[in-house]
Amino acid sequence: MHFKHPEILYFLFLLIVPILVHLFQLRRFKTSYFTNVRFLKELAVQTRKSSKIKKRLLLATRLLLLTCAIIAFAQPFFEAKDSKNASNEMYIILDNSFSMQAKGKKGELLKRAVQELLENTPETAQFSLLTNTENYWNTDIKSSKTALQNLKYSATPFELSSIMAKVKAHKSAHKKDIVIISDAVGLTENDIKNIDSEEKPYFIIPEAEQKNNVSIDSVYINQTLENFYEISVNLSGYGEDFKPISTALYNQNKLIAKTIINFDAKKKKINFTIPKEAFHGYVSIEDNGLTYDNKLFFSISKNRKTNVISIGEPEKSNFLSRIYTSAEFNYNNYSISSLDYNSLEKQNTIILNELVEIPQALQTTLKAFVSKGGNLVVIPSEKSSISNLNSFLGNFGKVQFNTLKTESKLITKINFDHPLFSGVFENKITNFQYPKTSSAFDISSPYPAVLSYEDQSTFVTAIQNPTAGITVFSAPINATNSNFQQSPLIVPLFYKMAQNNQKTGVNALTIGNNQPYFVDVLLTKDAILEVKGTEDSFIPIQQILNNKVKLTFNDFPETAGNYSIFDKKEWVENLSFNYKRTESDLSQVNTNVVSDFKTADTISTIFNTLQTERTDSQIWKWFVIFALLFLALEMAIIKFVK
Repeated sequence: MHFKHPEILYFLFLLIVPILVHLFQLRRFKTSYFTNVRFLKELAVQTRKSSKIKKRLLLATRLLLLTCAIIAFAQPFFEAKDSKNASNEMYIILDNSFSMQAKGKKGELLKRAVQELLENTPETAQFSLLTNTENYWNTDIKSSKTALQNLKYSATPFELSSIMAKVKAHKSAHKKDIVIISDAVGLTENDIKNIDSEEKPYFIIPEAEQKNNVSIDSVYINQTLENFYEISVNLSGYGEDFKPISTALYNQNKLIAKTIINFDAKKKKINFTIPKEAFHGYVSIEDNGLTYDNKLFFSISKNRKTNVISIGEPEKSNFLSRIYTSAEFNYNNYSISSLDYNSLEKQNTIILNELVEIPQALQTTLKAFVSKGGNLVVIPSEKSSISNLNSFLGNFGKVQFNTLKTESKLITKINFDHPLFSGVFENKITNFQYPKTSSAFDISSPYPAVLSYEDQSTFVTAIQNPTAGITVFSAPINATNSNFQQSPLIVPLFYKMAQNNQKTGVNALTIGNNQPYFVDVLLTKDAILEVKGTEDSFIPIQQILNNKVKLTFNDFPETAGNYSIFDKKEWVENLSFNYKRTESDLSQVNTNVVSDFKTADTISTIFNTLQTERTDSQIWKWFVIFALLFLALEMAIIKFVK
């Protein structure tokens, strides 16, 4: 037992006062004489005996009364089980990612979690609230009520490790109690491995009852016809026993097509045919799962010709003119001696076709061209300088040429999953007439091969670049060295390489990817481009690059939808933004990683547990009660004991 004011116990010396009072009687007895002495003598003996008992009882009750009163003022208590952490600071981490849209027993998981916080958090409790995107430090439930009620689902996935890093970086003189409210979708061991062992958090993991969900993953142009586009929509199903799903296509918020899908497989693809013109809309589905992935916004720019130039000997470039027809491309070929360097920045794609040497001036120009979003294709010559090629390619990635081998090899493997072949093949072809080359360079590349030889060596690879497409061949493809020009693969390959993926095909950016976007517009030095949607607008980070503007969006916009780029009030271009689809699979719940941590069903359970374990047991009230009882007992003795 401990005392809050132990110095008051010194007043226990006052217990000597009632003892002294009872030992030394201050009153003197007065003698009275009566005639019947025998009778009075017997009565006096009886009175003295009862008086002696009464005095002892009064002495005991007064001593106990005074003792209880003094101890009560000293405020005794029993120390709490976890009293050393009573001054800990509270941090509540609330997952507001899209997977929290799933429905539990009492509604959407996030809304229910917010309601429990509002109802069960003590008004006097101080805490810090952290969500996927917002931080509210040192607040209370009254101050944060409005923020919680207006909390929206975040396009930023729940990353526990980064939020915990914020908590750790928040300096404090006290230890920290951390409460994590999350459905644990996508939670991994890496997210919790850096949690301080002394600050093991409490986990509240609300469980979704309905885990079936269908997501729209991507939209692309499957086929380009003379007057129409064939649009393909890829969907994924997570769960089992799906009901038929309604799918609709909207352009400028006008319904242009609708169909019903029987979801009999985990992956599904449906096609729509639309006119070959600008498109600015979305495809949507209706399912009973999450709602954030039921729409995918996309735009298709007005069909514009792609500028393509090849640099090399004209006789070796004739096949390109048959691929890049005047209906879709502005194609030209120049030898290295007649090349106008000023024309290069106006191109979308540049093909270096079997150059023996790449001049330093051209290397510098092409480096700037690629940095501004231009596509580059490198086809070596048998006489190419390996050191010259490697020096040039080192500007873009880690592809390196080695020795030239003069042996015939078949090109047998197609990487159907590579972006250059997306939407090209309906089925994975295995039995086609394999093209071959008579000589080829050995190249080392950390990037996936687009086409490979029979010995698994690389024929075509593409350097990963966030702004441009850089494709490298390992062998010349002239008619003397190869029959690749007669292969059916050459047309889709070169067609895809020449396309600027931001200006042709489907435009559907992902929020938070931070991929630079290039706009073909001439701006004055002080002009600013603005991105506007139906509900909000923002000004992205931008850099003027001659006849283009490089835009960087970071985490903007916050809401998926169709947007437009404006130069002041003049429309420039349409573009669309979508949320990441990382939250769509509700079966990713991994509760095993939190098995070593404390868990609870509700926030009230945690607050009650902490209060119980950290609140001292105050027992001074009992001593007050005992003091009152002894006081009543004393009064009773005085009144009833003779």
